[in-house]
Amino acid sequence: MKFTFTDKKVTLPKKVHEYAEKKVGKLDRYFQTEADTSVVFSVEKGRNNAEVTVRSGGTIIRVSESTADMFASIDAAVADIERQLRKNKAKLEKRLKKDAFVRTADETSFVPEEPEEVYDVVRTKRFPIKPMTVEEAVLQMNLVGHTFFAFKNEDAGGAFSVVYRRESGGYGLIEDDT
Repeated sequence: MKFTFTDKKVTLPKKVHEYAEKKVGKLDRYFQTEADTSVVFSVEKGRNNAEVTVRSGGTIIRVSESTADMFASIDAAVADIERQLRKNKAKLEKRLKKDAFVRTADETSFVPEEPEEVYDVVRTKRFPIKPMTVEEAVLQMNLVGHTFFAFKNEDAGGAFSVVYRRESGGYGLIEDDT
């Protein structure tokens, strides 16, 4: 795994980064290709936050944990990623390493298997996606009262894009980079 550590508004000793690298590095057995891992540490209102993002072969897993201790936040984040992987293992089997979920003798903790979640699509809408500018898409989104709007972005050569309303105010834009 390749690691990138970021400390936001906090200066951490090197042992915290080494601990995170050791703990998160154990997840490497799940991925076929070398994973790029980003760990962001921050402290807000007396809480130690650890946000771990793992990117491997088109799969992105992001977890954020907040506890009173930075080491506990790292442990909780790693446990959450493992839980997500186990929960979705049937859907991720083609993207993950073969036999990634086979238990080894050195595993001391027992993690019970969770029932597989079924994604039930309850409604399908079909509509023509029209070419328009970002400003027109924001206007259209506001007119229909939605929190997001899909469109073909004229400014990006007709690429598929989505505008959305951010909770913190303002708007966001998601663009296809192909």
